[in-house]
Amino acid sequence: MSLATADNALPLEEFVEPGPDGTRRICLAVPDAYCAACIATIEGALSSMPGVHAARVNLGRRRVQIDFDDAANLAEMPRVVERNGYRNHPLDPRDTSTRDPALRELVSALVVSGFATAHTMFFSEAVWSGVEGDARILFYWLSALVAVPAVAYAGMPFFRSAWNALRAGRANMDVPIAIALIATTAISLVETKLGGAHAYFDASTMLLFFLLIGRTLDHLMRGQARNAAANLARLAPRGALRMLDDGTMSFVRSADIVPGMNLLLRAGDRIPVDCIVAAGRGTADLSLVNGEAMPQDIKACDALPAGGLIVGSALQVTALRPVQDSFLSRTTALMEAVEGARTRYRRIADRAADYYAPVIHIASLATLLAWLALGAGWRTALLNAVSVLIVTCPCALALAVPIVHVVAAGRLFARGILMKDGAALERLADVRHVAFDKTGTLTTGNLRLSGQVFGDPALLSVAAGLAGASSHPLSAALAGACRVPVFPGCVESPGRGVELRRDGILWRLGSAEFCGANQIASAGPVAWLSADGDPVAAFEFADETRPEAASVVAQLHRQGVATHLLSGDREQAVSAIALQLGIADHTHAMTPQSKAEAISRMHETGLVAMVGDGINDAAALRAADVSFAPASAADAGRAAADFVLTNNRLDGVPYALWLARKADRLVRQNLGLSIAYNLVVLPLAAAGLVTPLWAAIAMSSSSMIVVINAMRLRFAGAPSANGMPT
Repeated sequence: MSLATADNALPLEEFVEPGPDGTRRICLAVPDAYCAACIATIEGALSSMPGVHAARVNLGRRRVQIDFDDAANLAEMPRVVERNGYRNHPLDPRDTSTRDPALRELVSALVVSGFATAHTMFFSEAVWSGVEGDARILFYWLSALVAVPAVAYAGMPFFRSAWNALRAGRANMDVPIAIALIATTAISLVETKLGGAHAYFDASTMLLFFLLIGRTLDHLMRGQARNAAANLARLAPRGALRMLDDGTMSFVRSADIVPGMNLLLRAGDRIPVDCIVAAGRGTADLSLVNGEAMPQDIKACDALPAGGLIVGSALQVTALRPVQDSFLSRTTALMEAVEGARTRYRRIADRAADYYAPVIHIASLATLLAWLALGAGWRTALLNAVSVLIVTCPCALALAVPIVHVVAAGRLFARGILMKDGAALERLADVRHVAFDKTGTLTTGNLRLSGQVFGDPALLSVAAGLAGASSHPLSAALAGACRVPVFPGCVESPGRGVELRRDGILWRLGSAEFCGANQIASAGPVAWLSADGDPVAAFEFADETRPEAASVVAQLHRQGVATHLLSGDREQAVSAIALQLGIADHTHAMTPQSKAEAISRMHETGLVAMVGDGINDAAALRAADVSFAPASAADAGRAAADFVLTNNRLDGVPYALWLARKADRLVRQNLGLSIAYNLVVLPLAAAGLVTPLWAAIAMSSSSMIVVINAMRLRFAGAPSANGMPT
């Protein structure tokens, strides 16, 4: 459906959904987009429109995502795309269909071209066997009867794309392919009509056959590389059972679930939206979110992300977010965005592809004129010029960078690491410093009672009775260590402590100042207990170090990366953690601003990655070249991070660093292969050593080599904690 009149058939507002930062978003399918020039044309045209904040083409999914505000002319957007030579139609954000009409068209064309190739080769065999005169012309006409309609039908993906580009006053990589197909077929028809000795119907159909093989494989392998995002989309359930006020149930579609709606999730149900457990206890498989294979126990007030699977008892839940804002939808969008990320290498490849059309058309024309000047016939000169057009198609160059990043994003996600931007992956490969926050990052953030440093041990039960009345983390740890009934009548002074008059004694539990005590040197925080103003006991607490933290630091050191600890905690606590983990450079009592300044100083000797989880780390995360945050981090921390560790494990940091360096090498190899291929085949084609048929085979092969090289990243063995490959 063309969008020239789509807004008359169905208002475009029907296809608009909320975008980031208060904007709105619409997605248009652009089935004729195939190359880097297509991306630049569509994005450039849309981005120049008033009110359009961003336009990003996903070449793999053949769609453009447009973020805009109220100043934008929504009805004009599809017309702008169409005026630039691209058919388009709006995509319903609620449509979860997995149909692929582009693949269906390619497969149909491939079948037709294969059928035509087999028959034209059969007729050509008679000619090759020595048939002469009228019999040879008869076989040529029989070949024409098969080849001409086959080329007209099976070549439609190339012809349509080329015509739309030329009509818009530009060229894309399908223009030379279309010229080559038309030229070889036309030459063959003229030769047959004139009774010439040679016709190339078999070459035309076989050329088209190999071109379609390359494009179909390209389409399939892009889909294979994107399977992580595709699988996420398929995991989204159609809906869930809604619990009505009268106690009855009704099915509600996922798209119609709104925050606050009460749902019933039974064993085997996939969680449709982010929600919170209202009642019940059970088990859920959250491996999609955190990478943990073992199901987790779920109880009231626990948060459940969309995409998880209920494997135990039924749960009553309350929806927290609409489906378009759920974990599953946000993750799918981030995975799809990776392919269109404007990375350093991607910009290089796109810039090279921009020069392709004029340079190659000039080279083809020069080949034609040179052969004519050398006295060759017009047929030979034209065939060599056509070979130049075909063999230098920049498919491999267009694929070189995005295919690697898509594969890397899928592998990271499978490991519990969500990558937001392919450019961050490139920067990560060059990182030479990794800075860690302490509390909640290197440590779990869960305090535990490590010992009593002062007073009668029997007073622990008194302190625990007071602690049960407070929600302070130290009180919670103390109450958990000694489970006694909470003393009734406790009064809490926020930020200071808890007090209670019991049996004529005024008991206080809290800070040293609140309890009339002096500060003492300790590795962790201390809570004091006083009786009638006299300190009688002191309890020390420790923050549990993550079990994998020491191994992560050791792995980073083996990878040649310097580690740093930046913390706002006290000197003794920071020094103890740094000594335990083997981090030589550590700083305590830091403010958010001083953390950002410390990272800026590290930049002098290399790129810096920051790993943090709190609101106070947001500035440092943004100041770093690359940033990581665990899924348990504050919203500000996750928003600022380039990578989110959805499994809350730090070993994702050295793994991502290893994968980034591996991906960087593959990208460089792909760019080198693409450039080397064109440097070799262009002079060969111009010299008449490559026929159009072999040009098609070589062009398709170069694209497949680039894709296969990128797919090596999926199967490469990552180093284990001890440095050995797995």
